[in-house]
Amino acid sequence: MLPVTCLHSFDEVAKEWSSLLSASASDTPFLTLAWQRVWWRELGNGEPLCLLRFGDEGMAHGIAALRSHDGDITFVGDQEVCDYNDFLISTGSENLFYRSLLDYLSEKEWHTLRLYSLAQDSLTLTCLPGLAKAEGYEVDIVQDEVSPGTVLPNSWDEYLTRLTKKNRHELRRKLRRLFLADGVRWYGLDDVQKINEGMDDFLSLLRLSKQEKYRFLTPEREKFFRGIAEELGALGLVRLFFMEIEGKRVASAFCLDYGSSRLLYNSGYNPAYGYYSVGLTLKALSLKSAIEEGKSYFDFLRGDESYKYDLGGENRLLYTMVITNK
Repeated sequence: MLPVTCLHSFDEVAKEWSSLLSASASDTPFLTLAWQRVWWRELGNGEPLCLLRFGDEGMAHGIAALRSHDGDITFVGDQEVCDYNDFLISTGSENLFYRSLLDYLSEKEWHTLRLYSLAQDSLTLTCLPGLAKAEGYEVDIVQDEVSPGTVLPNSWDEYLTRLTKKNRHELRRKLRRLFLADGVRWYGLDDVQKINEGMDDFLSLLRLSKQEKYRFLTPEREKFFRGIAEELGALGLVRLFFMEIEGKRVASAFCLDYGSSRLLYNSGYNPAYGYYSVGLTLKALSLKSAIEEGKSYFDFLRGDESYKYDLGGENRLLYTMVITNK
């Protein structure tokens, strides 16, 4: 078994986190140290933090960022703002990691280990259940969401040919109508200072777009969004897109550029400009920009909204695993 240490500060694992993440099969922006820190600071609600470090003093083979409440253990993060989650495990150490995790938990008092937002190709889904059942635990796995995305071709024209005839026609029609309007301009911000300055408009458009987004954007989540923009923006991972009509910002898309992928994290638009389909067209143009910048995948992230499939998204499944200590 791997030695396990429970740490209570991100600072204690900061030096190892990035290298371990890059060596892990679950390498996503939601598992960066910056993301996890911001979530804990703004949305952690003071719950006990336990960063389980697996390995000897010289090398960490895995990290489990966990929080607990009344015997229920789960990941740092939550399903409302963290589209993917998992453990950080160096490639090749997975089986030893999971066995060491179960061995550690066998000496603790807990009722459930709730692991949500596991992508369909997560090794946690394939390796952990059998080991947990062998130890006498009950394991339930349910598909709880989808996360559509599309593999990007080398050109915009090739991308358009991949859409269905109806969706290709509709997208071209909407783009033509948009650019017939006076003073249409769209652009992406990647400088952290400009991103921070644009967050007021982004959040305003997010609130305007739908009632559920208005309700979603609590003061705590607004602080979280601003923190993510600043912390990940400083790392060069944020692209904040805007569309303007006659100098007024009417749509926005908050994207994450991570490795060879662009992830559409959230978006908003002014319904008064719905005739021009500004929300959909800006998303399409951010995808076009990803193609031109050589990205290989566009991830629409959690949710089955129809526009994702109109723009060529194909489902990637997300699961929740619950391990019960009977």
